[in-house]
Amino acid sequence: MRLHLPDLVPDVDVLVALEPDELGLHILQVLAAWPSHLGSQEVRTFIKGALRAFGPSPKQQEAAQAIREAWAWLEGQALLLQDPQYYGGDLRILSRKASKLAKDAKARRAFIGHRLPKETLHPNIREDVWALYHRGKYDTAVLEAMRAVEVAVREAAKLGSGYIGRDLMRTAFAPERGALTDQSAERGEQQGLGDLFAGAIGTYKNAHSHRRVALDDPDEAAEIILLANHLLRIVGCAPASSCIATGRALSGAHLGRACWSWYGPRNFSEAYRQGLQVVSAGGINCLGRQPSCSDFIEVSAAPLRFP
Repeated sequence: MRLHLPDLVPDVDVLVALEPDELGLHILQVLAAWPSHLGSQEVRTFIKGALRAFGPSPKQQEAAQAIREAWAWLEGQALLLQDPQYYGGDLRILSRKASKLAKDAKARRAFIGHRLPKETLHPNIREDVWALYHRGKYDTAVLEAMRAVEVAVREAAKLGSGYIGRDLMRTAFAPERGALTDQSAERGEQQGLGDLFAGAIGTYKNAHSHRRVALDDPDEAAEIILLANHLLRIVGCAPASSCIATGRALSGAHLGRACWSWYGPRNFSEAYRQGLQVVSAGGINCLGRQPSCSDFIEVSAAPLRFP
């Protein structure tokens, strides 16, 4: 059955508000339903047909621009390819991946990169887990993300291979005596952090390790992976400074010791020289990635010292 863009995005205002990737995947469905005898498509022809289908609107120019941007995104993702029969022209055909995406709604949802941005993931899961997720292997991606948390906790706490799962978490974060316990925190907070790790591993790692768990929702999988990402962030700073995870103020020397293994002095010593009071945790802590809004913490302007 042939589709028109208004069949999927019935309102021009909605079309203009969509991000290029969101609109692009709608366009992909329309192109996939294009009758084969009509051949490949060209962006200007597609825009004319779409605007005609929407009918008169004061936002026609904005709609045309939105479609151009979405079309460019499709080409950038290698979903639209140059038609080999018309070398050097503007006609496009669907790639093999595009044809699969057009038929699978869940795959289209997972394909939208902002659901699980690669650059925000911890280095321990940035490559393998992200790749598994975008291949639609949601259960395996979740298992590997939580397994990375388990390995990171064991290594940071310097515990043997006999410590696994919830017992590992209870030992590493045991109130007042755990190797990764923040001794400056109240006992209730210490217990809560241990409960967080033990609960996450018990719920999402153990279940996926011991039996087949059906997980076919990309949104749910992304949420669990981001939970693992946050746990890795806590572990990465726990040996020298658990307070990064809880947002306490850090001295320059304390922060330097916590993150020395990940960064040289340039990134954050420059910030101190400039007298900044607010420094991005994403730029100077143990994440090894660009900062996000939630990563900002207040630090003192004490002189920076290194081990």
